[in-house]
Amino acid sequence: QVQLVESGGGLVQAGNSLRLSCVVSGSIFSIRSMDWYRQAPGKDRDLVAGITRDGGPNYADSVKGRFTISRDNTKNTVYLQMNSLKPEDTGAYYCNAEVVRYGMGRYERYWGQGTQVTVSS
Repeated sequence: QVQLVESGGGLVQAGNSLRLSCVVSGSIFSIRSMDWYRQAPGKDRDLVAGITRDGGPNYADSVKGRFTISRDNTKNTVYLQMNSLKPEDTGAYYCNAEVVRYGMGRYERYWGQGTQVTVSS
């Protein structure tokens, strides 16, 4: 099995920063993309940032210049540094990873349980 555990969420004032972490563990042979999604109350879960195994990032327009995604392949961990936070960044942040398990011949996507980020004005 594969588990994703996020951490680092919390309540902050607008303009401040938070750093989210997501550790992927289990019977892992390889991890391809690692992504962060955000879901605000009553809204869809949207992609915030993603990163390939080689480190190529992509960002939603709303977070470009403020958020930075990175990963440590030796620790199977992905990070999301969030600066200049705004109230509209509030939501549950979910980690998603494309994983090949040992003995399996295909990538499968897995989700974490989410971590709450609340930005007050």
